[in-house]
Amino acid sequence: MFERSKKTSWFGRKPSAPNKFEHAIASAQLPHACNGVTVSVNELSFYQLHAKRWQPPAKSLWSQLNGQHTSAHKGQGMTFSEVRQYQAGDDVRQIDWRVTARTGKVHTKLFTEERERPVILFIDLTPSMFSGTQLLLKSVQMCHLASLLSWTSIINKDRVGAIIRSGETLTEIRPSSSKVALLQLLHRLSHIHNNGLTYNTNKQAPNKPTTLHSTISQNPLSINLDTHNSERQQALKKAAQLCRKGSELIILSDFSDFSQHDMTSIAQISTHNKVRAMQIYDPIELGETQAKGNQTLCGKEHVMLVNLSNTKVKQSINEAFSQQQQQLAEQFGQYNIALSLISSGTPILQQLRPHTVK
Repeated sequence: MFERSKKTSWFGRKPSAPNKFEHAIASAQLPHACNGVTVSVNELSFYQLHAKRWQPPAKSLWSQLNGQHTSAHKGQGMTFSEVRQYQAGDDVRQIDWRVTARTGKVHTKLFTEERERPVILFIDLTPSMFSGTQLLLKSVQMCHLASLLSWTSIINKDRVGAIIRSGETLTEIRPSSSKVALLQLLHRLSHIHNNGLTYNTNKQAPNKPTTLHSTISQNPLSINLDTHNSERQQALKKAAQLCRKGSELIILSDFSDFSQHDMTSIAQISTHNKVRAMQIYDPIELGETQAKGNQTLCGKEHVMLVNLSNTKVKQSINEAFSQQQQQLAEQFGQYNIALSLISSGTPILQQLRPHTVK
């Protein structure tokens, strides 16, 4: 929602906020190389060590998103599936002699074959992601999440690819299970992120202020569900091309500018693939901030003068976000796509079970 605050830094930190950041690093919840604004390969490689924690049989969001994927084909594999009566052509080595003796009929064991699944990350690094008022920029949290998901997939012998959308450029990275290829992916992600940060920091914002309430009434959190965007559609088209049948597409975004047309494209991808959506938000989008008094905040289309000492204003912010989020949940719910929320104000490793909208 908010791209930056003119009266505070990118973090909008109060004196106590750096303590939270330093504590997260000291407790190994964040990489030592992290500064909350830029990203690096060294910083993102931190999650390689933590990815093993989310391997099956761990019961967490990450093990649900990735891991050992089963195929419909049944044959000789690692995981026992069932016993059925012997059929011509079955491997005699798989005969279950106990069941055969008990029933008087020959039975054979069946196993579920494990196979790798291409995991495609749709990474949205458009301008609205370069905002943050507490711990990290939303864009930085997205890069951390993308790294954790990628390392988890590689450890589980899946192939990882990505579509990185910056609004100015579109980058396609084909799936690979190589650690070298993953490091190259993280290098390109870091480069694109930091270039986008520089571009969006230098970009001049609109200079005509408006009030928060008028902005909300005109466009609740700018969830543009009826506006077509060719660049975004091209990104989704590329994602569809990368997702061969049986792939997993994970969309990382704040969804501030996704349209109904985009939802239709995503629904088409979900017909033959697993699709998940992860919405990254900043605490201020829920009205949660320690800042007080009038603050000038730059949004997508407006400069908003916000009185953060006013409880009703904070409530309006919260309600606007809830409205946008509920719209998203309903849209994705029509296609049985899970939507999860990730805060940029808390380290990923502390968000073991983010709230999932059903």
